[in-house]
This record gives sequence, C-alpha cells and structure tokens, in this order.
Amino acid sequence: MTQAVSQVMTDGMTQAVGQAVSQAAAQLDMPSLLALAGALGWASGFRLYAVVFLVGGSGALGWLPLPAGLQVLQHPAMLGASGLMLALEFFADKVPGIDSLWDIVNSVLRVPAGAALAAGVFGADGGTMTWVAALLGGSLAATSQAAKTTTRAAINTSPEPFSNIAVSFLEDGLVVAIVWLATQHPVAFGVVLVVAVLAMWVLIGLLFRFLRGAVRRLGALLGGPSRAARNA
Repeated sequence: MTQAVSQVMTDGMTQAVGQAVSQAAAQLDMPSLLALAGALGWASGFRLYAVVFLVGGSGALGWLPLPAGLQVLQHPAMLGASGLMLALEFFADKVPGIDSLWDIVNSVLRVPAGAALAAGVFGADGGTMTWVAALLGGSLAATSQAAKTTTRAAINTSPEPFSNIAVSFLEDGLVVAIVWLATQHPVAFGVVLVVAVLAMWVLIGLLFRFLRGAVRRLGALLGGPSRAARNA
C-alpha cells in the first residue's frame, strides 16, 4: 500500500515538473527562441553530440526549459546515445589526422542535424518560423563546419600535436559558452553571432588559400625529381 502511494506521488510530481517545464518553454519570447535556434545550429558545426547531450541534459535536470520540439533530447535513450558519441568525439578530436577523418565522416550529419535542431525550437508543424529556423541552423552549421575543417587541416600541416589539442579544448569550451550565452543573454548572443560568422568567413577564405598553396608546394616537391629525371 505504501509503495503504491509512493509511486502515485512520484508520478504526480514528475508530471507536475514536466508541465511546469513545458509552460516555461512556451513562455520563451521570440529573441530567446531565435537565439536558441542560432546557437544549436552554430554549435552543431563544431560539436554535434556535445550540443545534443548538453541541451538534453539541461532539460532533463530542469536547468533549461526545452520547447516541445526539443524535448526528445532529454529522453534517457537519447542522452545515452549522445553521451557515448560525445565521449568518442572528445578523444578522436584530440588526435592529429584522426580529427580530420572524423570531421569528414561527420560532415554529412552536422549540417542537417543543425537544421533539424534549430527547426525543433519552433516545433515540427512545418510553419514559416520552422523553415526559417531550419535555414538559419543549417547555414550556421555549414559555416562553423567549414571553419572547423579548414582550421584543423591547416593545423595538421604542423608536426607538433599541441596546437591541435589546444584548439580542440577551445572548441569544447566554445560549445558550452555558446549555449549558455544564447539561453541567458539572447540579444548579446545575436551580436556575438553576427561578428563570429563574419570572422569565420574571413578565416575560411584565408585558410583555403593557405591550404591550396600548401598542396601546390607539396605537389611541386613530389613532382620535382621526376621532372628532373625526364628532362635529363
């Protein structure tokens, strides 16, 4: 009898907490929703699994009221899967060469996942804001993915591993900072996001030219002896 009463009380408390979180999420204003959508898209290009685990865990603990379209992230199965992938990515991203291979494999997931997460902020009803958020999230994920990939490729041209590890830890912290700023100070996050995206576009252009030049120099170095032998 006591166990049954305890179970009923527990279920009632869980339902009450769930309703409170849902009501709090419904009260998020448009700047907060747009900031959250932008943060999910932008951070997914760096660390998709960290974003899913961090946001889902925050929702499960009651730290962050999740909109209805994102509450699947706090399901125990989703937390377990994203936590496992987060652990794998954490170590793979610290090893030069492995990190670039990991980026290539996961590049097909980060952009659509960033779009889907951003769209989930506004629900899955196919409304106008859902599509706007999907476009925003996908574009931001593609930008951060391109910046991450070109940066890592440029760093991997150096034989020492320490700069690679330092940048990897920087990206880990950046994801946490992005989610925190977007949820606590959405307007400030919007300003930071615009500046960061412009900076990433410049960085991508500079690093792309650097990598193209490095490939040309490597080709000339490898092809030099063979051309000399043919000329002789």
